[in-house]
Amino acid sequence: MAERLLQELIEAEASVKIGAEWGEHTDTRTTWRNGHREKTVTTQAGDLELAIPKLRSGSFFPSLLERRRRIDQALYAVVMEAYVHGVSTRSVDDLVKALGSDTGISKSEVSRICAELDEQLDAFRTRPLDHIRFPYLFLDATYVKARVDHRIVSQAVVIATDVTQDGGREVIGVMVGDSETEVFWAQFLRHLRERGLGGVRLVISDSHSGRVKAIRKVMLGAAWQRCRVH
Repeated sequence: MAERLLQELIEAEASVKIGAEWGEHTDTRTTWRNGHREKTVTTQAGDLELAIPKLRSGSFFPSLLERRRRIDQALYAVVMEAYVHGVSTRSVDDLVKALGSDTGISKSEVSRICAELDEQLDAFRTRPLDHIRFPYLFLDATYVKARVDHRIVSQAVVIATDVTQDGGREVIGVMVGDSETEVFWAQFLRHLRERGLGGVRLVISDSHSGRVKAIRKVMLGAAWQRCRVH
């Protein structure tokens, strides 16, 4: 998601430099695109493989990637702002400028980019889980404030993290609901099973009654253990 967002910001800045979008005919156009050149940017999220637009005349290098500018924290802030605050376009524009973009970003660009990020997030949340066995399943929840029907309310965010048979860790599920009821936890666990989750031998969580009841109903054949941290 960080890679996709940064690439979109680079393309938006290039369009401002050129004076036109892809294939757009305008009186303000100064030059044309001429392919891309690859560039790897190292961040705390890992290496981001980016494509820098080339121009037929003149040169272009995104202000976001100029030397001595750290993009990590500001880039994450843009993503979090977009999701936590319901895509506040003014706030996102301010963050993009703080990140180092001289041109900022329009409301339509913010909406388009975040809509594409939603697609990637949905693909992550619904991806198949039958590629490997997950013997150890950790379940937990946290509460956050969210905008629902024009009101700010408390919502439960439940998260499933699993340890694979070869010792790796993977976040395999995230879901948002009104509260941690047995019905909601059962729905979440069935969703994991439907996506191919198998081979679970031990489920670790706190002793929330609704969660434990749902585990015993849905995760048949798996033992339950109270989390030592809790």
